[in-house]
Amino acid sequence: MAWDWEKLQQQKKSMGGGGTPPQLDDVLDKLKGMMGNKFPGIWIIVVILVLIYLGSSMVYTVGTNERGIIQRFGKHVRTTVPGIHAKWPRGIEKVTKVKVDYVFKEEFGFRTLQAGVRTRYASASAYMDEALMLTGDLNVALVPWIVQFKISNPDLYLFKVRNVRTTLRDLSQSTMRLVVGDHSIDEVINKRMEIANQAKGLLQKALDEAETGIRVTTIEMKKTTVPEAVQPSWNEVNQAVQEKERMIYQAQEARNKVIPQARGQADKTIKTAEGYALDRVNRAKGDAARFISLHEEYAKAEDVTRRRLYLEAIRDVFPKLGSKYIVDADQKNLLPLLNLGQPKGGE
Repeated sequence: MAWDWEKLQQQKKSMGGGGTPPQLDDVLDKLKGMMGNKFPGIWIIVVILVLIYLGSSMVYTVGTNERGIIQRFGKHVRTTVPGIHAKWPRGIEKVTKVKVDYVFKEEFGFRTLQAGVRTRYASASAYMDEALMLTGDLNVALVPWIVQFKISNPDLYLFKVRNVRTTLRDLSQSTMRLVVGDHSIDEVINKRMEIANQAKGLLQKALDEAETGIRVTTIEMKKTTVPEAVQPSWNEVNQAVQEKERMIYQAQEARNKVIPQARGQADKTIKTAEGYALDRVNRAKGDAARFISLHEEYAKAEDVTRRRLYLEAIRDVFPKLGSKYIVDADQKNLLPLLNLGQPKGGE
């Protein structure tokens, strides 16, 4: 339905003296004169839509964890920080928002379908080519891992390398295969943290050389296994290794018991021998000193010393002889000697 322009202007003037600014009235009057009175409201709507379009394309907001990359006719002219900004309309300048504080991730050897308390993963067989690697001791291992990264330089990330994510995946796979190839299968399984740190350093160096504008935050290695075809043989090898470690542990335990015991016995024997030697030496020294003192006394008084030695010897020997019989030298009869050694009556 066509608008009654004159009636609308009269209503606005009667309601308060003109709700439209004089400048806009002049513009509308000129447009009306140029286009005539046929469908003037349609052109007003078109003008308003054009103004809304230009306003919406000239004002933009950059989030707190983003950077705004402004391109003028395709050429990068400036980078804006978080906040509200203005630019030339769409078609002249274009803004691309890059999340610089957001942690992105790339998965290798598996894919997460739905994250949560019960995370669901895609079939590992579909991505086995990414995880299948040859170790340094010529064993085959399945090594899944995750690369987490941030965009450190939005300019390089957008304009320096075509398809940065593909480049990141290619460099990640080549780096991980290089690191795994320098380690044995046991190290790949048991030293995942060490391998992840080494791969992180090499990957970051490669990304910097390619000027991708990416900073690797972490590389997380998932559970490393062997292919299903060799799993039984691998289990037998693990059992053999465990048996070997058990026997070594038992041998070390026995060694820790026997060696200290033997050392203690040896120390005891040595101490006993040293005590015996000290006792014998002291006794010998005492006997020698006693003999010397006796000799000195004997030299001073031979008869007295000889008699004293004799009496001392008799004193030590007689108590050990038992019964003693003294026979008179003048005894001629043998009968008294027949009862020697027999108890007396009544005893």
